[in-house]
Amino acid sequence: MRIVWMGAGEIGLPSLKWLIDESGHEVVAVFTQPDRPVGRKQVMTPTVTKTLAAERGVPVFQPESLRKNPEILDNLQELAPDLIVVMAYGCLLPQAVIDVPTIACINLHASLLPKHRGAAPIQAAILAGDERSGITVMHIARKLDAGDMIRKEAIALAADESGGTLHDRLAEVGPKALAVALPLLETGSAAREVQDEKEMTHTGKLGREDGVIDWSHPAIEIERQIRAFDPWPGTGTLISLSDGKNKRLKIFPPVEVGDLSGTEKTEFAGLPPGSVLSAGEASQQRLRVMTGDGYLELFEVQLEGRSRMAAAGFLRGQALPEGSCFGKNV
Repeated sequence: MRIVWMGAGEIGLPSLKWLIDESGHEVVAVFTQPDRPVGRKQVMTPTVTKTLAAERGVPVFQPESLRKNPEILDNLQELAPDLIVVMAYGCLLPQAVIDVPTIACINLHASLLPKHRGAAPIQAAILAGDERSGITVMHIARKLDAGDMIRKEAIALAADESGGTLHDRLAEVGPKALAVALPLLETGSAAREVQDEKEMTHTGKLGREDGVIDWSHPAIEIERQIRAFDPWPGTGTLISLSDGKNKRLKIFPPVEVGDLSGTEKTEFAGLPPGSVLSAGEASQQRLRVMTGDGYLELFEVQLEGRSRMAAAGFLRGQALPEGSCFGKNV
């Protein structure tokens, strides 16, 4: 089959490599996002997808938009693809593009649909406490991630799964899903399972504000948040230092959920969520924070303007005022 790939994110690289190097099909072009300025010096940088395609000698197109773009539509039609494969492209496809291939226009979505449609399905699965995630190969429809499903490849989530580890694991699932789905599509025998709208959940695009910790939530929910948002957008809290300054404290996984002992329930009764629990000399070695239900023990943190370090080292170098309470604004 003649295949056009549309993608920009790293999660699609194993699938694109497999299509070019091993699938036996012809990748006739790659569509990806335009080069963007990156870093403090704002150096114009291509997507990883463009870099891979260039290395393999595959033609690359980088339109700012696919909508109302007759030239790009002409380019697509001239390529005469049998199949368009999309993964982490970053924009919705207009119907005119969906209709170009002779067989299908499909998407690899990083969840077990209909759960977690939208832009952040990887993080959403961890936040929800799901036991499984996976890749769904689906027909693209005009409604976001709502097309008929062709194939699902599921994996179990580890107890310490983070957004970063799940991203990398799902990236490796993509080629397996395609290896099953493509022959079915080529022969016209692929299933078209309609999604159950009653089971649908949606997740929006993440921003830094999503990483702000609300300590009134249960410890188990905050623990999932810290894992889900590592490495992006990260999680943090506001901390008031002994010099009166407020700074952001970034928190890294793992963290440990705990319940107060019998004596501690009395000692810390009435403390508001976000309170740093003091335990005499032990407080210099352990950083525990009260939540809406239980506490969290933090092991690695990074104070704004400083390096990442163990919590014990942070406490030795930065005394916290008695009664310190972490805020929820960063």
